[in-house]
Amino acid sequence: MATQQIESSAPQPVSPLEGEVVRLQALLDQGHYQDALDAVTPLLATWPENRDLLLIAAMAQRHLKHTVEALALLTRLDAVKPNFPPALQERGLCYVALRDATQAIDTLRLAVAINPALPMAWRMLDGLCRMIGNTEGADIAMRQCAHLASLPPPIVRAKSLFYNGEVKFAERLIRDFLLTYGDHPEAMRLLAQIGFIDNVLDDVELLYTGVLAMVPDHHEARAEYVQTLIARHKFAAASEALQPLLVLDPASHPHRTQLATIAVGLGEHQLAITQYRAMLAEIEDDDFNANLRRADLYLWLGHALKTVGDLPEAIAAYRAATDARPDFGDAWWSLANLKIYRFDDRELDTIRRCEADPATVPIDRIHLAFALGKALEDRREYEHSWAAYARGNAEKRIESKYRPEVYEKNTSEQKRICTPALFAARSGWGVEARDPIFVLGLPRSGSTLIEQILASHSLVEGTQELPEIVHIVHELQGREMDFEEPRYPQSLIDLDAEAVRKYGEQFMRDTRAYRIMGRPFFIDKMPNNFRHIGLIHLILPNATIIDARRNPMDCCFSNLKQLFAQGQEFTYSIEDIARYYRTYLDLMRHWDTVLPGRVLRLINEDLIDDPEGQIRRLLDHCGLPFEDACLNFHQTRRSVRTPSSEQVRRPISRAGVDQWKPYAQWLDPLADALGDALETWRD
Repeated sequence: MATQQIESSAPQPVSPLEGEVVRLQALLDQGHYQDALDAVTPLLATWPENRDLLLIAAMAQRHLKHTVEALALLTRLDAVKPNFPPALQERGLCYVALRDATQAIDTLRLAVAINPALPMAWRMLDGLCRMIGNTEGADIAMRQCAHLASLPPPIVRAKSLFYNGEVKFAERLIRDFLLTYGDHPEAMRLLAQIGFIDNVLDDVELLYTGVLAMVPDHHEARAEYVQTLIARHKFAAASEALQPLLVLDPASHPHRTQLATIAVGLGEHQLAITQYRAMLAEIEDDDFNANLRRADLYLWLGHALKTVGDLPEAIAAYRAATDARPDFGDAWWSLANLKIYRFDDRELDTIRRCEADPATVPIDRIHLAFALGKALEDRREYEHSWAAYARGNAEKRIESKYRPEVYEKNTSEQKRICTPALFAARSGWGVEARDPIFVLGLPRSGSTLIEQILASHSLVEGTQELPEIVHIVHELQGREMDFEEPRYPQSLIDLDAEAVRKYGEQFMRDTRAYRIMGRPFFIDKMPNNFRHIGLIHLILPNATIIDARRNPMDCCFSNLKQLFAQGQEFTYSIEDIARYYRTYLDLMRHWDTVLPGRVLRLINEDLIDDPEGQIRRLLDHCGLPFEDACLNFHQTRRSVRTPSSEQVRRPISRAGVDQWKPYAQWLDPLADALGDALETWRD
């Protein structure tokens, strides 16, 4: 909990120190600056790094015209909480006192860039910009002042809390406001922003729909609504929602970035590439944060180029991203994740230096660790490679909210609910379409190879890892997830024939946007759909299901050295991945028992040893005639978005078999955790 500056509010204090902070703030509000300074000084001796005490002391010193002392306190505060908006505002006011307009404007602009709900900062910017003749900047500040003044004070206070990082307190305040005063577009928008952080995206979508119904020309809310639809993989709806913004400001980089992201989601990669290149050409060296913006655009450009198979250009884009921002972990990892790139000594030195730098932010440090692990693996420096992978996994696991017992509970519930009797009683339900081919299993199990083989067939279209089954699961389990008594899969029992058919039709309708080639069959390669085979069978009884399986040591090790863009939180510790693999085997055995013959198991090692025989077996299961193109899958030009994109553009080889063995001395805990799965994984 933190007491905010004068324009913000804070929850009621719950500890003696917090009570003192509230009392000191009151002294400032009443103009008793020396009393506040006298009272805060002994407290700082006990709590020298307390953010709120340092800020109160700095404010008191400035009001007492001790500006140098105030700036020294703010420097101490910045070491504790860098770029804290109230501290930046206070620093800007100190520069105003020193008559340093340039420093004041730069600092106050940074403050409002992070927290746009600072009326005092906007008022000062208005005056400062007019003083130096910057009428455009002054007009922007004046409009922001007027906007904040038009809002009820509780909304302004809640916004300030939110932007300062006090999200839970902001949520409490804004919910109280809505309960008292009813619907208000800015209050609903703030609640949606909080929901986006908490990943309750169905609620967020509804809130933005409500905001735009009340204020159709609320452009900021519309942009956030588009981002929500993108996060929900509703790319067609996002494209439609974005159009008014593009018409209003077709040159806007934020709008065009969303356009490119949507294009990638819909498989229109050339459109995305064109947009990224155009925006890069438009950035001027004196643009605000020019290098940071270039780094992001080069990264996204590299991803799109990699997806379409233009590897030299992708490498050039990733390297340009690292040139623009040397500590950009995602760009370094993207080079490593190509699986074929080799770092030179200079690049390795940069990666090591940036990972070791305390100023490197955690997300970059994690990416750098995984990139270093791969670089050293390629050099056969296995001990240091494993140490880097271990560091990356440990940091990633710390930030993860993964709970293995949730997935184990789901497995036991699937086995309890999805019985032969359940399926027999619902025979003939669902949608009769044969179009979908589900390729599922664990990540890094060979599913991309299977997808590439199938997508080389003239009757089959490869798409991507589609989220539609997961969307249906979220509907079935409800918004309030009870991990002890989950609604799903229990809710499958309550579905009648009409509801089952509705979900089948929903899947077919929502996946239509990905089927740009119009072929009779299409692939959904979401690996974790293995958890929902019962649901898939009910709503799409004629769909094809393929289980991609790989030796547990290779599969688990490959996951441990893979940093995923999102999800797959079970891959960042030996214990988690081993437990998940065993749970996967347990559930797949259940599906084999209750739905015999429904799922084709394709073993990665068998496919490598006997490609033609296994490919013919695969095509037979799909009801497809054999085509030579499936055997020559590596010659097929198509978009591939997974980490295995470059491997499947080469002929089958044994390069991925037994990759764990050079690391064997560090993987005994993995073998122990897998237990009898090492012997029974083929069953």
